[in-house]
Amino acid sequence: MITYYDDRSVQVTSTAVRVDGRTFPLTEISLVWHQRGSRSWRVLAGRGAIGAALAGPLVAAALGIALALWLDRSPTVTIAIVGASVLVGLAVGPVADFLFEHLDRSYARGSRQLELWARWRGHPVRLLRTGDALRFGQIYRAVQRAVERSQPAAARRG
Repeated sequence: MITYYDDRSVQVTSTAVRVDGRTFPLTEISLVWHQRGSRSWRVLAGRGAIGAALAGPLVAAALGIALALWLDRSPTVTIAIVGASVLVGLAVGPVADFLFEHLDRSYARGSRQLELWARWRGHPVRLLRTGDALRFGQIYRAVQRAVERSQPAAARRG
């Protein structure tokens, strides 16, 4: 038996697909497809918040420098304001790696609910629904490979 994918709730082997305790023998699956749901505004808002957190200190630094030049104070005051603004801008540095990592994971997970469907015993059955795009892609490809390899060569050609 070949295992194509295996995690806590999904197992795809050369004989069956098991999802949350339900077993679907590959010999009874004739077609596999997927559907995408609507975008999650919560995920998109989270990405926007991360972008604002990255840009906020830089915008504050630029505004501080513009303010220092606009006030036209003594060189000491201007240098102090510009220095403080630069420090505020540099504050984004240590946090940027953390925020970029969260932003990257957000794109890997995706912003839509994804569904994996199969024609099982002649009826459409939803095998899986998840918002994790990376995991979904791995499972979907594993099911495709398993179904393709379970069919006889003559059926694949025709």
